[in-house]
Amino acid sequence: MSNRKFYKSTTDVKVSGVLAGIADYFNWDPTMVRLVFALATFFTSIVPGVIVYLIADWVMPKDTEKEYEI
Repeated sequence: MSNRKFYKSTTDVKVSGVLAGIADYFNWDPTMVRLVFALATFFTSIVPGVIVYLIADWVMPKDTEKEYEI
């Protein structure tokens, strides 16, 4: 079993690092994750996507290990 966890990114942050953290977890391109999230949010009448993002921002911890890497 993998020991990976979702963390908000501290290195590739645009708003709060949630989508970059999800991209890091799955080893995907953060730009593509942001684009897919923006399109999904737009086509589902915006409110559900904003609510999901705010909940994820509130629940996901920051990745403090990568914050201090050089």
